[in-house]
Amino acid sequence: MQDKPKVLLMMETSRKYGRSILRGIAKYSRAHGPWIFYRQAPFYWGTSNTKATLKRLFKQSIDGIILREQREQELNNSILAMNLPVVVSPYRELFSDLHNIVTDDAAIGKMAAEYLLRRGFKQFAYCGFGEMYYWSRDRGKSFGDRVNQTGFEIHHYAYEQPKSRYPHSWEKEQVILVDWLKKLPKPIALMACNDDRSQHVLEACKIAGFHVPEQVAIIGMGDDDLVCDLASPPLSSIALAAEKAGYEAAAVLDKLMRGKSVPNQRIIVPTLYVVTRQSTDILKIDDPYVAQALRFIHRRAKREAIQVDDVLRAIPISRRSLYERFARVLERPVHEEIKHVRVDQLARMLVSTNLSISQIATTIGCTDMKNLSRYFKQAKGTSPLQYRKLHSLK
Repeated sequence: MQDKPKVLLMMETSRKYGRSILRGIAKYSRAHGPWIFYRQAPFYWGTSNTKATLKRLFKQSIDGIILREQREQELNNSILAMNLPVVVSPYRELFSDLHNIVTDDAAIGKMAAEYLLRRGFKQFAYCGFGEMYYWSRDRGKSFGDRVNQTGFEIHHYAYEQPKSRYPHSWEKEQVILVDWLKKLPKPIALMACNDDRSQHVLEACKIAGFHVPEQVAIIGMGDDDLVCDLASPPLSSIALAAEKAGYEAAAVLDKLMRGKSVPNQRIIVPTLYVVTRQSTDILKIDDPYVAQALRFIHRRAKREAIQVDDVLRAIPISRRSLYERFARVLERPVHEEIKHVRVDQLARMLVSTNLSISQIATTIGCTDMKNLSRYFKQAKGTSPLQYRKLHSLK
């Protein structure tokens, strides 16, 4: 290997996921390199011939590749036939005998289900891309399993894309999706396999005349802020720690380029939290007192250490009645909801800010970090400091 390794980055930049992976790779290069990066020319250069571009790039004595699976299988085969160290990010199926960057699809489906369940929904649906992509299948299964555990049923969008070179004809499929949405019970909480699919569902809801989130609440995956914020209403989504995965992928590639033996592994992109936007910003709680209490808790517990007494001062109801209503409607006590909101806010700030843990504690009005850390470990399975190390590069 050369003093400055030459690395070919075949990663998409049109979505947040790919850009975050690349940011992680860049951080590893700055810390352990530097590396020399090669990428495909931008579209406005007019070099649309990917094979010709690759032929030119491989003349540069490339040392390693981080590859986003290409649409044409022949192109993937050509790249892998170079027998260079490679880490791959698949989107159809995992690559056997290679290092794969993969999302934690079981955790994604479970997180979406628990988020929607906590908002009081009792009817659920999942919209993916059928059996075509492993991650769409796995997220749907996990989402359905978690919903079924609570005794609720789930409606799956079963349409299969035609097997062709360019399978996704949204114009043709839209009519089918609209018809499926019309048959679903309302109100319903729907998980889409990613943000692009969320956008499809939202467009179909508008054609069908359904209000979002009042009749159909939609949550996606990837938290691509450009996709989510350009939608109307803006789309809720699950955020991922893709930058951390990019850093780890670069570390694996570095070892491979140095000739070290690294057992094939899956480089997991962990889930972080749900970013709530208007498409799910609703509570489907029939009890007006419980709904009012939830709104108070979610508004105040993120920035101050409220107690059940604070909730009672805001809600014209007795303590016993509030406890009984929470147990009947939500099957969890009031103080557990307060702890959940505070732990969730702490987790968000640990991975999205550079603030120290003590500074975060001050921001959320915490006077007893020991207790909050204990609640955090019970909920997340790790301490706040370990959680930050696992999920971010900060």
